Amino acid sequence: MNSSITTREFGRMPDGRIVTEYTLDNGRGLRLSAINHGGIVTALQVPDRYGHSGNIVLGLPTLADYLSPHPHFGTIVGRYANRIAGGRFTLDGVVHQLSLNNGANSLHGGHQGFGTRFWQIEPVPADSAAGDIAIDLRYTSADGEEGFPGEVQVTVRYALSTSENAWRIGYRAVTDRTTVLNLSHHDYFNLAGEGAVLDHRLTIPASRYCPVDAGLIPLGLAPVAGTPFDFRVATPIGERIDAPHEQLRTAGGYDHNWVLDREPAGMALAARLEHPPSGRVMEVHTTEPAVQFYSGNFLDGSLRGPDGESFRRGAGLCLETQHYPDSPNQPDFPSTVLRPNEVFSSTTLHRFGTLA
Repeated sequence: MNSSITTREFGRMPDGRIVTEYTLDNGRGLRLSAINHGGIVTALQVPDRYGHSGNIVLGLPTLADYLSPHPHFGTIVGRYANRIAGGRFTLDGVVHQLSLNNGANSLHGGHQGFGTRFWQIEPVPADSAAGDIAIDLRYTSADGEEGFPGEVQVTVRYALSTSENAWRIGYRAVTDRTTVLNLSHHDYFNLAGEGAVLDHRLTIPASRYCPVDAGLIPLGLAPVAGTPFDFRVATPIGERIDAPHEQLRTAGGYDHNWVLDREPAGMALAARLEHPPSGRVMEVHTTEPAVQFYSGNFLDGSLRGPDGESFRRGAGLCLETQHYPDSPNQPDFPSTVLRPNEVFSSTTLHRFGTLA
């Protein structure tokens, strides 16, 4: 079977702009669908051990559902993924106040972060996609948008490998004024395609994580050894999620940043997720220094998928490769400052396979 990119009209924005769904098919059973609104990945079809493909990301039925409030299903997240305490930071001596959309804090770029914006999408010519099939998504974030300084031009590339079942996300951004930037992707994965993810086995090669306060703002770093946050060996997610640990009670489960044990440059393993019944395996590799593992704690059953399924706690999990939360206010964390004449570049690879 040959690889292909097809399109269909997904709906229309209130101002009449057409939202198009692009479907990339690598010809090997891996298919990804994404739309202009938020760069949202609406479906990701992945084969199981028997060769049967199933959708492994949570999605919503219609554009109207995606235009209504939802917990960032499948979105590109920015201008700053995760939380900034008080929605405030100081940059080169100037205080910047962001919009507050998560209690007293700013989360995922504010009320209208990148996941709510209209992205221009165009297929990448085959001869420049390194053997992959790909689409480029482009958005220009205005100076002052949600309180962030600088006009930022962002390109995000979704590429499917035609030689293996892998989805690569490439991020690139430039700014005309010094700003902060932390880009990620907010897919809710469920390798079973239904039910809960508590039986999934997770590995995170990280010996430290960020404990958080009541607003889920990092309190520094702490060792995972001897805690329910130690996923250095594959462990079922449900095995310790309700353990009597203060940090699990604070977040209602897992919603923390793990600091990867990795070399400072190049790609490294961020997480490995296994679902033994279906045999599906997903490995996440990244150039980023950390990954946010969120166990879907706040899904409350109020949202339903295309087949009418109700999304309750643990219906999906997120593995958001990123820089640390609240880095602009925590000088000991890796910097997320982007200056003019610099280029932000980041890559995350999702590689799919099956258990023997």
